Amino acid sequence: MKRIAIQIHRPKSFVNLGVLVLTGLVLSSERNPAAELQPGQMINRAGDELPVHHLDGNFESFAPAVKKVSPAVVKIVTVLKLESIPELTDGMENPLSRYLGQVPPVRAGRIVVSGHGAGVTVTEDGYILTNSHVVADPGDVEVTLQDGRQFKARVIGLDRKSDIAVLKIDAQHLPTVPLGESRNVQVGDQVLAFGYPFGVGQTVTHGIVSATDRDGVGIEDYESFIQTDAPINPGDSGGALVDVTGHLIGINTAIITSSGGNLGIGFAVPSDLARRVMADLMKYGYVVRGYLGVEIQDLTPELANEFKLHAAGVLVGGIVPNSPAEQAGLEVGDVITGFDGKEVRDARDLKLSLTDAKPGQTVPLEVLRDGSSRQIRVTLRQASTNNFLAEADPIEQDPGALQGVTLGELSSELRRQLKIPHNVQGALVFGVTPFSLAAQAGLRPGNIIESINRQEVRNAGDASRLAQSARNKRLLLRVWSNGGSQFILVK
Repeated sequence: MKRIAIQIHRPKSFVNLGVLVLTGLVLSSERNPAAELQPGQMINRAGDELPVHHLDGNFESFAPAVKKVSPAVVKIVTVLKLESIPELTDGMENPLSRYLGQVPPVRAGRIVVSGHGAGVTVTEDGYILTNSHVVADPGDVEVTLQDGRQFKARVIGLDRKSDIAVLKIDAQHLPTVPLGESRNVQVGDQVLAFGYPFGVGQTVTHGIVSATDRDGVGIEDYESFIQTDAPINPGDSGGALVDVTGHLIGINTAIITSSGGNLGIGFAVPSDLARRVMADLMKYGYVVRGYLGVEIQDLTPELANEFKLHAAGVLVGGIVPNSPAEQAGLEVGDVITGFDGKEVRDARDLKLSLTDAKPGQTVPLEVLRDGSSRQIRVTLRQASTNNFLAEADPIEQDPGALQGVTLGELSSELRRQLKIPHNVQGALVFGVTPFSLAAQAGLRPGNIIESINRQEVRNAGDASRLAQSARNKRLLLRVWSNGGSQFILVK
């Protein structure tokens, strides 16, 4: 855990493990004003909304909303089962220490809990929203429902940029929390926060919305949080932030604290963002975002004076080679003032605009260069789903039956970053074009293609050769991902 005067924590409980927090995104604070309510008057509501229960005109109970939401808030635990422990000689590092810090001697077969948090069931057939940092550690993910039933969960996908992950358990007819519209949230609205703090069991706390569209927290590149004073504590990560009608408006993700506990400053990823990320993760396994390929910074008054500029915007400090920005003619020192018809006031504006843009989309950029305004049209690409994949060099853009799949070699560094066992060999998938046949079949960046049509794949060259020579362009792929191998049919 990083020790500073004021710490930002992911409120996730750990054994011998402390972490920092990730990100959030897009929220508008505009709302159609509602008529003022008189004491005892019900809120106009949709069929699945519940009113606040008024007892005597002065005291309000949130019990109806709690009864509606609490069955759908689940406990999530990540566990490591130590099947075999090699004997460590003097000076050798226990491999668990990289995840759990200093750990005592352990025996084979022992279960080690690496962390726990919460999640929210959003579909009756078992899809669960949570934070990516809750399930990012290696190990099995176990979900416990409020009624005590336990399930092993599959990680459908996780997005570190928004700190959202989607899990799936094999169950039907589950209670759910309806998704609200976080863009309608206002400062001062009452909210309820659900989670499993400190392992004591499901807990509900109450507060108000302290701020919307909160950024500048320093958690990640993309920030647009709902801030609340509803107590959020370790173990609440991934839990539900709901309005008083029981609609999900956010996923609890972070707190600012000087002690490790609640100080009344908590942050939640807005539901509008979570809904979009969930849809992409369920469909593609990653989030579809536009990629420009520039290194940017805010245009401070000092920099504006140095560049003799009198406009808001973002300064281009670097251009990624072979990126859409380089191909379109952007240059270092350019100031981007507009993106696709919308004003760009700072780096955050541009980043949020790119999250809403689609790969393959051509957008106009308003640019200032040497004091003159010009428009540059840029065709965006898909943003990398893994930073370390973006930094590596893919060597094959397969032209055969794996059209739209970028393959590369599995280096030692990538093997370490992706936590791929040494016995797994094959071609690394660097990228998959959205809507391609491979994407529709379930192939994802970070997968390892181990065989094609039952023939072993040792490297990217093998994969390319076998894909091009396949009859009828039907490929039966054996793919390693998330700790195991499975077959995928591309046709």
